[in-house]
Amino acid sequence: MISIHHSVTLLVAGFLLLPARVSTRAERRKAQAMRLLYLLNVSNSSRLTADSGYTFADMLTPALADAGVEVTVAAPLPAGDGRVDFVRTTSPSTKYRARFDPSVGAMVRLFRQQQPDVVVANQIEAAPAIRAALLEAGVDARIAGYCHYLPFSFTDTGQLVPDPAMDDGGLGRSVLLAFAAGLAACDRVLVHSGTAASWTVAAATRTGIEISDKLHVVPAPRDVRLVRDPAEITPPDGRAVGIYNHRLYAHYGTDRFTRLARHLVAEAPVRLTVMDLFGTRSAKRVRLDPSPERNLEELASVDGVAIASDRGDRIRYRNLLAGADFGIAPFRPGCPWSMSVIDCQAMGLPVIGPRIGWLAEHLDPELVFDTDDQAVRIAERLATDPEFYLVHAKRAHASTSDLTPDAVAARYLEAIK
Repeated sequence: MISIHHSVTLLVAGFLLLPARVSTRAERRKAQAMRLLYLLNVSNSSRLTADSGYTFADMLTPALADAGVEVTVAAPLPAGDGRVDFVRTTSPSTKYRARFDPSVGAMVRLFRQQQPDVVVANQIEAAPAIRAALLEAGVDARIAGYCHYLPFSFTDTGQLVPDPAMDDGGLGRSVLLAFAAGLAACDRVLVHSGTAASWTVAAATRTGIEISDKLHVVPAPRDVRLVRDPAEITPPDGRAVGIYNHRLYAHYGTDRFTRLARHLVAEAPVRLTVMDLFGTRSAKRVRLDPSPERNLEELASVDGVAIASDRGDRIRYRNLLAGADFGIAPFRPGCPWSMSVIDCQAMGLPVIGPRIGWLAEHLDPELVFDTDDQAVRIAERLATDPEFYLVHAKRAHASTSDLTPDAVAARYLEAIK
């Protein structure tokens, strides 16, 4: 009897039979799959519900895996589910270390181990270090940079202004230049919105960098846990509850919101719920920026304003949104997108907001205001006009219909290929 192994070459009936190994369908698919390494910096590990970048990854990466991508998240905490591989890394201890002190040595080891086809840089300023680490590791991979945060804004006169949150010790211009260097190092640049695209192109152009041919608008996915059937929505009965579910940093325009809050509760049939997204922060973070604690204390002193916390629980957060009638957008000058606005709209809450940045692009024109008096009139109408309210509740929900994880994953893959 002849034992035939794959390593044996046989001559049968005049034909040369070369050794062949028949791969399974799963093996062939895996061999063809894109290997994507998703570098994720988690800035709020103690309160993940306040970290939009983490929520983005948690929704997106399983959808990418479903689309046939081999996804590995490199982060301090796992994101996604069992469809997504995970490599534990250490996040930089401050926002400035994240931008100026990427660990090139650790990335070299990671890239050699993972052998990615695409590396996703969610911290744009780290892209040059990623490029250098890929070179050192001998790995040929594309860098796709996602601009989760723009460290600048533009005034009404077109003046480029560094984000105050990135300007401690006068570092704002340095952060802006590091951001521009990151754009130059990326093969693909992804942004949330049309507003973010125009701002990013303008900022890059001022530093001599052309990105138009590699720029793509890919909005973030909505959270599937925060989607409500519009049929379940009922209008207020003459009094309404507004919810403000944004970070209370000074650079989010919280002083301006506090002024509006006083007007709303005094002049409209409205009560407000303000979310404390952070809870107790570390002494180090408070020293760097004490504005959330100061603003929370001031808002808590306003009659008609209640402070609430989801305690990091997504179900509790959903219940807080479901208990409100409308949302209020932040007065953040450099707002290219807001996870908290999308959360409200996916739950069918109309969102009112100032005519700035992405808000002017995204919100319904009937819900955008320029003055506090206009905001009061809009809130009063939402509270007292059921037909007006239901129209805008349905529009709010519909505005997120294209933001399912699967739909966003398809756009994401189209952008990075």
